[in-house]
Amino acid sequence: MAAWVSWRTAMERALYGEGGFYRRGENPADHFRTSVHASPRFAEALARLLHEVDDALGRPPRVDLVDVGAGSGRLLAGILDAVGPDLAARLAPAAVEIAPRPSGLPDRIAWRGDLPDAVTGMVIANEWLDNVPLDVVEQTSSGPRTVLVDPATGDERPGGEPSAEDRRWLARWWPLREPGDRAEVGHPRCGAWASVIRRLRRGLAVAVDYSHTRASRPVYGTLCGYRDGATVPAVPDGSCDITAHVALDACAEAGEEAGATATLLTTQREALRALGLTGRRPPAEMARSDPRGYVAALCAAGEEAELIDPDGLGGFGWLTQAVGIDVPAVLAEAASLQPH
Repeated sequence: MAAWVSWRTAMERALYGEGGFYRRGENPADHFRTSVHASPRFAEALARLLHEVDDALGRPPRVDLVDVGAGSGRLLAGILDAVGPDLAARLAPAAVEIAPRPSGLPDRIAWRGDLPDAVTGMVIANEWLDNVPLDVVEQTSSGPRTVLVDPATGDERPGGEPSAEDRRWLARWWPLREPGDRAEVGHPRCGAWASVIRRLRRGLAVAVDYSHTRASRPVYGTLCGYRDGATVPAVPDGSCDITAHVALDACAEAGEEAGATATLLTTQREALRALGLTGRRPPAEMARSDPRGYVAALCAAGEEAELIDPDGLGGFGWLTQAVGIDVPAVLAEAASLQPH
């Protein structure tokens, strides 16, 4: 007999419960491609951003660098390699991750299961919020209903009316109109992001994720699964990653309510181009004068092009929020800054 539960409960168990997908230490690179795995130039770009934050903070003796949902820790290690000796000596890098610490990670990277109480520096959440469990609501002829799922099969059926909190969030951020319309109720992601901003004493927090805004919500939602490099049905039995795109505009408002003093919401394409990634091919004459250099530059251009491709990784949303400093000017030029 099926054990019907809400999607939020099913995701929590499948991803983070005993024996869950992330709890058991699955390597994300085995299942899906992220910017971190695509190229070390992603870490190099974030290292440049970290230098901007360090300057805005006045180059203090300690700069926190926190990676939330750190996976293998590869992003932190890449940033450490790229920042240069002065800043590297002052960095306090910490990975927030429930999976076991991987072997080979530099000893100086702290590995912890929860957020630090206070951060002065930079927080990165790269493809973290899309894995924060949430409920799904579908509009029916009788009104909105919370969708229930059988974790063993992924089969669904309508449940009861959404909670008052769910209804408030939907009315503000994802109104449902026609029977069959579905929404992924994002207030758990808003709360998760607000918890990051509340811990940021001074500095910058950056969320990078699959995303959408109120003007372009997908009518039938985005819930899906990933396993072994392929998209698979979202069956919350622990065998695959379960993800849904993030309403980053809602998270931005939650961050402002939690204390963010400046906000920038843009795309990865625009953010990385502002940080120096162009995808521009080297001149052809370089192939004759410096063949090895030409090949290296061509490879670099290909990696950058993947990171800023508007139909791929470049289409990801970048939510950047600051506390006590301005959003770095190099990023603020990528889109309209919303000061508060």
